[in-house]
Amino acid sequence: MRRLLGALLLALALVPARAAESWENFFELSLGDLRAEAAEARKSGQQGLLVMFQFEECPYCARMKREVLSRRDVQDWFRARFRAIEIDTRGSQGVTLFDGRTMPEKDFARTVRLRGTPTFVFYAPGGEVLATHIGAIYDPKEFMLLGEYVASGAYREGSFAAYRQSRLKRGS
Repeated sequence: MRRLLGALLLALALVPARAAESWENFFELSLGDLRAEAAEARKSGQQGLLVMFQFEECPYCARMKREVLSRRDVQDWFRARFRAIEIDTRGSQGVTLFDGRTMPEKDFARTVRLRGTPTFVFYAPGGEVLATHIGAIYDPKEFMLLGEYVASGAYREGSFAAYRQSRLKRGS
């Protein structure tokens, strides 16, 4: 019996974790070319890019990755609508902007005038900023509501806070 239990535990340890349980699956592998990423989003039928500005030691980013971005439902929902990439606000990897300029990630983060991390910026395929959200959202449903706010075009009508409030009043 002990051997059977030991073999079972060993087998479970060797089975790879389900892919959707990793926040890394939320993001596309990126070479840092926003134009190419936007073109790929357009080709895939997505509405644009979702860029998460973060840095490794950010506790709010880490918690959000662990509690929200690692969820399969969140990954599936966003992947159907946006191409998600991350930018390290302290990183030195080159980023090619929509206008063709290239600069380190940390300099790009300065050009968008970040006020905190994580910050989420939604870009249309042509590079226009659709919406920006500063700060973590730890509720997966609320994070998907942020995505819905952008995907539905409601960002043209008012703030995310107003959209969220109206959705809460309607009970959906």
